[in-house]
This record gives sequence, structure tokens and C-alpha cells, in this order.
Amino acid sequence: MTDQMTAPRTLAEITSFHAHVYFDDAATRDMAARLRDQIAARFPVRLGRWHEVAVGPHVAPMYQVAFGLDLFAKLVPWLMLNHNGLSILIHPGTINPRRDHMRDGMWIGRPRALLSDRLPEHTFEPDGVGEINTQPDGKTVV
Repeated sequence: MTDQMTAPRTLAEITSFHAHVYFDDAATRDMAARLRDQIAARFPVRLGRWHEVAVGPHVAPMYQVAFGLDLFAKLVPWLMLNHNGLSILIHPGTINPRRDHMRDGMWIGRPRALLSDRLPEHTFEPDGVGEINTQPDGKTVV
């Protein structure tokens, strides 16, 4: 083995985190919508648009929540307690999207299939948080 294969990666590789919230039908979409509203009321994140059909590597409808490193310790445990049976993929944002989704992510709820061939191995810029589009009131209990 070379040093490159055994050397630990550094946390500096991660520029953001993404959560993909999956739904299957009208009932689970309603649950996903309630969860989305609850996230928006509590956390400064970028909520992505709804994908009503499978898109990219995702084989089920979903939306994305992009968030900064500073929110991981609060948002992820909150999602663990409040996912209401929905499947959620949490993954880091680095310059290796395929690895981020396929190897370095973690699941809340039931894991879903992903299509690895639809993800690039490498990008020059990681997909960051982007513009925060929620305005938590600070009064809603986390």
C-alpha cells in the first residue's frame, strides 16, 4: 500500500453537507413537505427544489437540503429523531461526488439505491451550501 492509500483524509476536504429527503407517493410526499417546513423553521439551510421524479443518481423523488459544517451536530441528530420513517441520505460535499454519495454518506431510515454511474468521480469545485433560503425564527425549539 502506498502512503496515499493509508494516509487519513482531512476534514478540510468537506465544504458542506447535503441531505436528500426521499418520498414515494402522495402520503410520503406530504410527510416530506411537513419535514421540509420544520427544517426551514429551525435551521439556516438551502432547500433545493422538489424533484417529483427520479433525477441524477437518485432513483426516487426527493429534495435536497444543503447545510454548513457548523449545523451537522444539530441538524443530523434532529433528522434522526424527526424523519418520520422517510429515507434520508446525508453526505459530505467534496470534490469527489461519487465517493461522497456512494461510500462516505450515511442513511437515516431505509437506505435507497443510487446510480453511481450518474455521478462524476471528480469535480474542480465541490457543491457547497449555496445561498441560504430559510429564515428560522429562533423561537422554534430544535
